[in-house]
Amino acid sequence: MDVAVAACNRLAAAAAVRLGEMGGNAVDAALAAAFVSQVSEPGICALTGAAYLTVGRPGEDPVTVDGGVAMPGIGLAEDRFGRGVESVWMEYGGGVSATVGYGSVATPGAVAAYAAAHRRFGRVPWAEVVEPAVEVAREGFPLGHASAYYLAYVHESIFGRSPDSHRALHDETGALLAEGSPVRVPHLAGSLEMIAKEGAAALYTGELADCVVADMAAHDGLLTAADLAVYRPAVRPALRVSAGGWQFGTNPPPAIGGAVLAAMLTLMAGHPGGPWSPADLAHMVAVQEVVLRHRRDRLDTAVDRGAAARELLALVATGDPVAWEAPSTLNVSVVDAEGNACAVTASDGYGSGVMVPGTGLWLNSALGEPELNPHGLHALTPGDRLASNMAPTVGRRPDGAVLAVGSPGADRITTALLQVLAGFTSGGLSLDAAIRWPRLHVRVSADGPVVEHEEDLKLPPIELPTRAHHPLAMYFGGVGAALSEPDGLLTAAGDPRRSAAVAISDRKHSQN
Repeated sequence: MDVAVAACNRLAAAAAVRLGEMGGNAVDAALAAAFVSQVSEPGICALTGAAYLTVGRPGEDPVTVDGGVAMPGIGLAEDRFGRGVESVWMEYGGGVSATVGYGSVATPGAVAAYAAAHRRFGRVPWAEVVEPAVEVAREGFPLGHASAYYLAYVHESIFGRSPDSHRALHDETGALLAEGSPVRVPHLAGSLEMIAKEGAAALYTGELADCVVADMAAHDGLLTAADLAVYRPAVRPALRVSAGGWQFGTNPPPAIGGAVLAAMLTLMAGHPGGPWSPADLAHMVAVQEVVLRHRRDRLDTAVDRGAAARELLALVATGDPVAWEAPSTLNVSVVDAEGNACAVTASDGYGSGVMVPGTGLWLNSALGEPELNPHGLHALTPGDRLASNMAPTVGRRPDGAVLAVGSPGADRITTALLQVLAGFTSGGLSLDAAIRWPRLHVRVSADGPVVEHEEDLKLPPIELPTRAHHPLAMYFGGVGAALSEPDGLLTAAGDPRRSAAVAISDRKHSQN
């Protein structure tokens, strides 16, 4: 089947096309690309983190498969919590303190979510979906730009902690591999072969689970056999929002990102009405400030994030923000010739520094991410889902056009998607031009809001302080989108802010 894909690198894009050529649909293709991405982007993402998939099919309401990470520790004594972590300071992003170690590892959800999505929507056998990732792990892959950039800051402090991890990313002299150098992660191909043969059970109740649990128990980790065995991905109706003549479906609560994106799209209310104007930009700054301030003050700390999200969306229904005011992720977007769309966003945080011996599996650091744990370290009840910024989104227009779109970028995910969708649906920009357009993000903190922007974006007069970044800065995310036009023309567009690759199985179609 013809597919169009936007992914993080050419290996992932090629995997999606391969599944399409085998008869797979957009979901099969997106899953294959996601597996390859999580193998071939070390430091950026790994197989044992969180993932969310939003799927749209013709004639059906879109759904999101929630593979968010969960708080571990089922059955552990109270004195086991609060241990197994340490802080690491890195110069990345202007200076960040990361909490790493075995105690930062949450119950993973990505592989379980992929298996659930495949059971519900897939067309090609599961083993064939995983096989491209097996091959990439076995043969090795070039170290990409985004990975090399991030690892330059943390290759010793986080990713040099275990022998297998250090060996995978350093040469014989102990130096970090250069960008483009071949990477081979010990034992990873074997672990993927187990997942291909046994399904997600390999990681949740099988031999891989045994390896993970034994390593965690030996080093003050919280992840237990019970945590893995009871984990289940959730399939939920996608959060619906209309904008610019499109109907979008995005990540619903308890994730945060989709509700924030839906609120901002609603408040944009047709801005821009053509090419971006100073008034449009001023309006977008106001929308971002009020929604992100509300998120910090109410949504992030809510005990019931579903109720808080519904409150947020009810407030924005007034259309007047004044009335209610009183990094490490990857994305794959795929559409196919039948009108199916699938967007996958996945993350494992900054990395815990843990690679389980004999498996090649880097483990997530979700419990050490302050924005995902606003109540503090290990404050959640075991089994509770952590918060998430991720907002994989699909859209459909009455004329039959179909869109899949998403972005990495922590709290910049929603603002990057806002600007791309506003420019594409209301601003008269092509998909590629909307992605390349200069971006801004209103960073809201206890010290007050600051408008972060790329220096080639001419800001209107605003009262808030500003901070300029270079053009096409990776800070502002990495939007990837795939589009099926009403006439069946397939298009894919990737973000130059991050290493990106697009591919289309039928070369008669369009590729940006």
